[in-house]
Amino acid sequence: MTLLTFSLLLCGVLLNAGAQLLLKAGTNAMPLGPALALEPHILGGLACYVVSVVVWVVALSKVPVSIAYPMLSIGYIVNAFAAWYLFGEALSPMKLAGIGVIVLGVFMVARA
Repeated sequence: MTLLTFSLLLCGVLLNAGAQLLLKAGTNAMPLGPALALEPHILGGLACYVVSVVVWVVALSKVPVSIAYPMLSIGYIVNAFAAWYLFGEALSPMKLAGIGVIVLGVFMVARA
């Protein structure tokens, strides 16, 4: 995998993770309802999704899906730490162990 293809994959993953965090921030900002559709965090999250799909399609044109798809697991790691930092969500020893397993798995798939 070249630096360019890894960068595309990582960019897609980070945009997807950012979208999740923005959607969570949007739902924290106001109760569910029609007005939520115009909440800036929600709109930002949706925009991140749109851009992430474009980046992901370009990445898939260069990388086998059997390598690209497992890279999405990096998003779990990013979101776990970001949710802990931004929203005060718990990072238990069990979650940290799971993150370690994910890191090992992604490393093994990327090296195959």
